[in-house]
Amino acid sequence: MLTQAKPQAAIADSADPRPKALVIGAGLGGLAAAMRLGAKGYAVTVLDKLDRVGGRGSSIERDGYRFDLGPTIITVPQVFEALWADCGRDFRADIDLRPLDPFYEIRWTDGTIFSATGDTDRMIAEVAKISPADVPGYKRFLEDSRKRFVVGFEGMVNIPMHRLWDTIKVLPLFALLRADKSILGLARRRVKDERLRMALSFHPLFIGGDPMKVTSMYGLVAHLEKTYGVHCAVGGVQAIANAMRDIVEDQGGKAQLGVEVDEILIENGRAQGVRLADTTTLAADLVISNADAGHTYERLLRNHRKRRWTSKKLRSRSWSSGLFVWYFGTKATRDKWGDVGQHTILSGPRYEGLLQDIFINGRLAEDMSLYIHRPTVNDPTAAPEGDDAFYVLSVVPHLGHANPVDWTAERDRYKAKMTKVLQGTIPGFEQHIVTEEVFTPETFRDRYLSPYGAGFSIEPRILQSAWFRPHNISEEAKGLFLVGAGTHPGAGVPGVLSSAEVLAKLVPDAPAMPARNTVLRAAE
Repeated sequence: MLTQAKPQAAIADSADPRPKALVIGAGLGGLAAAMRLGAKGYAVTVLDKLDRVGGRGSSIERDGYRFDLGPTIITVPQVFEALWADCGRDFRADIDLRPLDPFYEIRWTDGTIFSATGDTDRMIAEVAKISPADVPGYKRFLEDSRKRFVVGFEGMVNIPMHRLWDTIKVLPLFALLRADKSILGLARRRVKDERLRMALSFHPLFIGGDPMKVTSMYGLVAHLEKTYGVHCAVGGVQAIANAMRDIVEDQGGKAQLGVEVDEILIENGRAQGVRLADTTTLAADLVISNADAGHTYERLLRNHRKRRWTSKKLRSRSWSSGLFVWYFGTKATRDKWGDVGQHTILSGPRYEGLLQDIFINGRLAEDMSLYIHRPTVNDPTAAPEGDDAFYVLSVVPHLGHANPVDWTAERDRYKAKMTKVLQGTIPGFEQHIVTEEVFTPETFRDRYLSPYGAGFSIEPRILQSAWFRPHNISEEAKGLFLVGAGTHPGAGVPGVLSSAEVLAKLVPDAPAMPARNTVLRAAE
């Protein structure tokens, strides 16, 4: 059973003269926002309904096993290093970050294996091993990736995009790079082998996007991985989240767990604070929501008339996929399955057909592709000595389709199908399982308050990006800001960290004068 923390009394330090900021949600975006606001001189309180910080990047512990619930890799450690530095700290002194080589393996049902690394010559050799005729096209894809990286990552990721003109300015470059085409479309133009097309285009799946629809700008991932590498943190992403909380507290801020925000309070067009589920209210000078953007506008602002993000508009958005994740610990297996690394992708017999079922038809297909995370390869803290902690993920439809999957009925059947697929890679694993947990889209809906149980909020299509995405500074109320996967620049660890960097550019330094006292009152 999943547990939540017991509610803590919400206590503010009225003697603290600094302006008050409330951050709703202790995910990586919310914690990064709290750190940046603390560095700007605000007294920050972070509120979260879970029993630990990290949000979707948190963990659960079962019988001595730690399961990282969400992100498992760090692709741009520089965003963490910059965040720590801006707070006067050294990221590398706090976190044991280890580079991976290879980054991951992709395995197809015909026995083909593709090992992804940051070395261009090795990658060309991997392509040649599968399809020698596609090597020239792959080299062109690398140049495509570099150009998109310069425009899409270096040029936009940490830049505010709440003014339409900021997006209009980049449209000529987007047109030149054919950003209107999908990432799968770009892969089709460059290589003929269907396996390589999958290998060059699957990355948006890990932020909930359909490669057949997501803009070709996501081709930048290949250059991003090559430039920054792929890393894991000892202690998992939970260790990073814990270190972020520690910095917030060192700045004089607070992280209060087991408290759920029920409403953002608006008065005279300005965010004034929040009301908790237990009816306690907290006043603040700024409110920052790291809750899903859909939940923020649909639920937390339900009593406030919206100018842009109405219920109708939110329902018309294309939402990211759902996720089925099976976490399990195995006894005395550390020396078994020696060919299975930390990150393995099992590509099913279909690629485009499976995407169609997940994103368009909203149908739970009989076949599947799987991502296997085996952290104990590089991080022995994830399981007791000699044991393994596994995380196996399948992309599935979200709950917003016309005939949503009934996971109460399908959960065990789908897990049984997953078991058969896994047998080819980790044979006999089920006989060693000693503890387990399953997350379905219904878990994401209830645990993370994610609309439709979507794994990554609004899907990253071109007309749902930059200005078209919920803004970091809300147009619905002054003093209200958004960070996290559902806002600019989007999902993924670099994206949510960058959303807090954008926030810091929008919020001025705290004035060197006492703010009004924060008033806490319990509704009678």
